[in-house]
Amino acid sequence: MTYCHVPALALLLGSGLAFAVPAVGHSYVADIHTVPATAGQTADMARGAVFHDLSRDGVRQEDEPGIGGVIVSNGRDAVKTGPDGAYELPVFDNMTVMVVKPADYDTPVNADGVPQFSYVHKPAGTPQKFRYGGIAPTGPLPVEINFPLLRRPVGEEFSCVAMGDTQPYSNTEVGYVRDSVLDSILRQDYQGVECQLLLGDVMGDDLGLLPRFMDIMSVTGFPQYYIHGNHDYDFDALSDADSADSWRTLYGPNYYAFEIGKVFFVALDNVVFPCTAAEAKPGDRERCGSTEGNPIYNGRVTDEQMEWLRNVMALVPEDRLIVFMHHIPFVSHIDSNTGRHQTDNVNDIYALVGGRPALSLSGHTHTLEFLAAGESFKGWKEQVNVTRIPFDHLVAGAPSGNWFFGDMSFDGTPMAFSRGGTPPGYVVIDFDGTGYQITFHAANQDPDRQMALSFNTPAFREWFTAIYTWQEAQEEETADPAALPPKTLNDLADVKLFTPEEIGQDVWLTANVWLGERNTEVYAQINDGPRMPMERTQAGNGEDVLKGAEYADPFAVQRQMTVGRYAWQSASGDPRTQGFEIWQGEHFGPVAPRAAEAWMIADSSSHLWRMRMPEDLPEGAHVITVTKVDRWGREWQDEIVFEVRGEKPPPFWRSELWPSQ
Repeated sequence: MTYCHVPALALLLGSGLAFAVPAVGHSYVADIHTVPATAGQTADMARGAVFHDLSRDGVRQEDEPGIGGVIVSNGRDAVKTGPDGAYELPVFDNMTVMVVKPADYDTPVNADGVPQFSYVHKPAGTPQKFRYGGIAPTGPLPVEINFPLLRRPVGEEFSCVAMGDTQPYSNTEVGYVRDSVLDSILRQDYQGVECQLLLGDVMGDDLGLLPRFMDIMSVTGFPQYYIHGNHDYDFDALSDADSADSWRTLYGPNYYAFEIGKVFFVALDNVVFPCTAAEAKPGDRERCGSTEGNPIYNGRVTDEQMEWLRNVMALVPEDRLIVFMHHIPFVSHIDSNTGRHQTDNVNDIYALVGGRPALSLSGHTHTLEFLAAGESFKGWKEQVNVTRIPFDHLVAGAPSGNWFFGDMSFDGTPMAFSRGGTPPGYVVIDFDGTGYQITFHAANQDPDRQMALSFNTPAFREWFTAIYTWQEAQEEETADPAALPPKTLNDLADVKLFTPEEIGQDVWLTANVWLGERNTEVYAQINDGPRMPMERTQAGNGEDVLKGAEYADPFAVQRQMTVGRYAWQSASGDPRTQGFEIWQGEHFGPVAPRAAEAWMIADSSSHLWRMRMPEDLPEGAHVITVTKVDRWGREWQDEIVFEVRGEKPPPFWRSELWPSQ
């Protein structure tokens, strides 16, 4: 693998590797400026100013002018500052007063690179004791809440790094994020990166890990914009109005907006916890509002937040690209037949967009799904009343992949291929005016690696079905946990070597084109033959999710269906180091190696292409070159070598030829 030369280097402690230090850095570290109320003083309105912080200390000085025309909000209402930078807004309990960063200005950041642009007003604080602290009583509203900005023209061309669920449940898993996507980002010579977007489930329920995590992620030097997800809320909350309180203390607002170039970014919190009886519907939302069992969440943008969105959008010029950032997808492929894993009131958001250009960025599903404008999947209409999507939706994959499930890779982190067959990774979005290009980067892989090639053979389908059926049964409460699986990867015949007879029973070349979508063209060329089109298994034209052995990704599945970590044992005496743990300390093993849980297996994908292999292939070794052409005309290629043999050769050491040994 070849890495770009970088001019500035920093040594990460203990890694022994030199990494590029982004030019942005944390050069503007400060806080907002508040003037507290004096004894007996009560503010009837939230007041203050947005000012040009010439001194870079966050405190307004007499010579620092106000900035007019900047949007300020209380989380419900929104106004623009006057020519002198002043604003005033209504006051209500449990509000966040915040500025919308305009293009060509920076907000200050804290030491972790988290932008500082808000003030929380919750006079009595969180109404009950929370595991992670909630919000302490804020007391009377300050008489002034002033927001510092520093002018820095950026222009209309810039980039953002974005990723879905990092979701570490433990300090060990924080290390996995550090050693995979973070290492990968630092190895690249990215230019013009203005934001790092983490699209929810930043944590895996333990918000106590967030300070360490933010410190680690800050080494990129990019401003850290985080989205609140369903594993970032306070599980002890009794009302959704309080469920993000610890997040608001540890990170910042759970919804907000900012502008760079001609792009208006809108961060939404579309996780309602606990969901209410009014949201209850047949299916996976039946328990909303129920007092039986643990409360659950639902995908929806609250009424108060929708009012904020309407008020803010009314102040945004029509010629801006609107980028929505939210955790639960508006709609998705993998969960198209579910309710609470999509957004109930997404049509209200679509209506607000109108004819503006827009893009949706989300996480949650632990899949990479680039759903293009006009696509449709069965289930959307029934679940959220959507037929076809009006603009592009990107479910941005997950650095945690399949929740860190899987054997260890070359770099000491779990391979963790996702349900759609994508490896852990992140995307880079290059903006130019209201246009954009998106590129996926697999963690610790060459950036030019954009696909995984394999073959779906009759032997693979038989092997897959045997293990999948057994694994489903093994997850029943009555199953014997020590039972041996019917097969492992050792039992699978080489999928890159097949006979003419097998070709006659259907052998497909498969290409999991990780960021593939309906506008992507994929071609295969056998040896020096003609380029032949490959077919996307999901057309996105109203069909259901197609899954099973025929639609599985053989490349990912072979790495998911025999996981050796199950069998890890030692004489250390520590039961928690036997086998492995994920999620909230859930233990797997020690038992014989076996598959990941059945629902995790890559038996369907929105970005799998395939081609039936021709039956007239001569015996011998062959090379297939697969070419991906994306909607922007960029090309990537990969190659795979395969063999056609008259009969299957023996897979193991031919001991019969060495009788004396």
